[in-house]
Amino acid sequence: MISIRQRKGVKTTEVSEDYAAQEANVKLENKLPSGCTTRRLWKLLSFMVGGTIALCIGLLTSVYLATLHENDLWFSNIKEVEREISFRTECGLYYSYYKQMLQAPTLMQGFHGLIYDNKTESMRTINLLQRMNIYQEVFLSILYRVLPIQKYLEPVYFYIYTLFGLQAIYVTALYITSWLLSGTWLSGLLAAFWYVTNRIDTTRVEFTIPLRENWALPFFAIQIAAITYFLRPNLQPLSERLTLLAIFISTFLFSLTWQFNQFMMLMQALVLFTLDSLDMLPAVKATWLYGIQMTGLLLVCILQFFNSMILGSLLISFNLSVLIARKLQKNLKTGSFLNRLGKLLLHLFAVLCLTLFLNNIIKKLLNLKSDEHIFKFLKAKFGFGATRDFDANLYLCEEAFGLLPFNTFGRLSDTLLFYAYIFVLSITVMAALAVAFHNLSDSARQQSTGQMGKCTIILKPETAYNLIHTILFGFLALSTMRMKYLWTSHMCVFASFGLCSPEIWELLLKSIHLYNPKRICIMRYSVPILILLYLCYKFWPGMMDELSELREFYDPDTVELMDWINSHTPRKAVFAGSMQLLAGVKLCTGRTLTNHPHYEDNSLRERTKAVYQIYAKRSPEDVHALLRSFGTDYVILEDSICYERRHQRGCRLRDLLDIANGHMMDGPGENDPDLKLAGHPRFCEEIKRNLPPYTAYFTRVFQNKTFHVYKLLRNK
Repeated sequence: MISIRQRKGVKTTEVSEDYAAQEANVKLENKLPSGCTTRRLWKLLSFMVGGTIALCIGLLTSVYLATLHENDLWFSNIKEVEREISFRTECGLYYSYYKQMLQAPTLMQGFHGLIYDNKTESMRTINLLQRMNIYQEVFLSILYRVLPIQKYLEPVYFYIYTLFGLQAIYVTALYITSWLLSGTWLSGLLAAFWYVTNRIDTTRVEFTIPLRENWALPFFAIQIAAITYFLRPNLQPLSERLTLLAIFISTFLFSLTWQFNQFMMLMQALVLFTLDSLDMLPAVKATWLYGIQMTGLLLVCILQFFNSMILGSLLISFNLSVLIARKLQKNLKTGSFLNRLGKLLLHLFAVLCLTLFLNNIIKKLLNLKSDEHIFKFLKAKFGFGATRDFDANLYLCEEAFGLLPFNTFGRLSDTLLFYAYIFVLSITVMAALAVAFHNLSDSARQQSTGQMGKCTIILKPETAYNLIHTILFGFLALSTMRMKYLWTSHMCVFASFGLCSPEIWELLLKSIHLYNPKRICIMRYSVPILILLYLCYKFWPGMMDELSELREFYDPDTVELMDWINSHTPRKAVFAGSMQLLAGVKLCTGRTLTNHPHYEDNSLRERTKAVYQIYAKRSPEDVHALLRSFGTDYVILEDSICYERRHQRGCRLRDLLDIANGHMMDGPGENDPDLKLAGHPRFCEEIKRNLPPYTAYFTRVFQNKTFHVYKLLRNK
């Protein structure tokens, strides 16, 4: 991370002295060939041991998470419908396409069914490969049909084992990144241990298996590891090309498997932009990475049948703006401190304006509105005015999109991760500030004399990249809890690297006047080993208890509902209800839906708001007309939504609908002065009384403690 900077321009006497010293070293090495051989053998042995441990700990993590999943649900013993119900909300929707591909008579018919799908959204034919990131389900279904494993492995196990296998790759990639940064595989071992002991905050794969992030984050970790290696100086041409190939493949797969890829890579592009502007990163390498990001995203765009949301992404506009602005401002990195600082501010302003201009032009040309709900959400979240927009408030009221809870830091502190992270972060930030100031203030003298100045420390490019990466993703996690998994996993890497880094300990010991090479060696190995022993002592018994704790999936009301739908409704029946429940209906019964949880389409958001009027204060005539406009045959009402108590007043779904409709909310509390009393009672409550205005339009056909299903009468 921190190292001594060599001067480029030196005096003749210095050159001769250096040359003499080099000659002496060569003679000494010639006299001690056995020492060199021993060092090479030791390095090879260390590499083999570290690599073996990386693979083993990755596999062990995968087995550990798979065992927790089995123990929590008794997955091997429950019925197929219960297994499918366990894939809740959007997870069930994604898995349904894997199941659909397997049930298709041929692969071509399966592809045709995905490209011309008319069951996911009623009265509409959509291209699922364009709208959703489900190529991974397609690929797995092809593999399962081609490989001779049908007799030995059920389709659902092939699916979940693949996801748990990706976790092995994920942990191995984190291990390698830490190893590359620190120079010792002990750092990787500590990173992996921290990842597992902080499982609650680093992954949720065992209970949300098909979620897109569980597919994408392993490839993102591989990309970070490859970038970390790519940013090393003096790479051999072949190594550089192979690393660029690895970066491209991992970037492409990451982009292909997650709809939020563009926002994650925008953060990554901001990291590159910051480092390039402060002269902490070779400009050529930054350009390569910008190009790979855009190429990978455009290739995904082609595979997704020219998905307009990708073309209108901020990432494409930002990267183009950076490259254009750099061409226009060729002398950006010259001049005095104030001169260069002014140029950088102008450069930043130019890039920002050009990004917004390009993005607006592209969106207007494409008539793109798919991601406008995200910007409404961000605007309201960061205090740029309150909103009554239903979609924005739906996100704002979800805990996953709120601020990171304070108790997260308590859990991270129990494993010593948070303390180690703050320790390493503080030292590297101070070093980065010193280097940034030196680079900005010393540029004029460097240009005139060809020298690098007297700065005694620098940040290696790969360390600087990971530093800014962890800071930006930290801010993202603090503002949006759902994104904490990006930060906490990298936190394990960054903290473990710092504790095993000789440069970190050198800087610290020099600052307190205790510098000694032996002390550095002792600290960089003893501190990680002591932490590993502490983690084993404190958390090993708890992990063993977790593995021995046996539970079972239990949701009889939902199972009863799915069984009833399968046995008492036509195969072509259209169902309306909440997004989360309908995903399960699609998976378990194959019935047609009015709406679903994949919320990235503007027309679908409008449709969902219309369907959700079943929980608003609307007349039976209005609700019936809205539902019939989408071809609805049956509507499912859930007591857990109608009488919701999970959220506070103002965030319950019925409150969001009332506010969007201009109606006063129920219960004690204040209302905005312009909200009015509704002219009708709440539909989901009043329909249960079986009054004539409701029975004229709806007939109850199923009921249990949780769900009420009504059939729509068509003669009205």
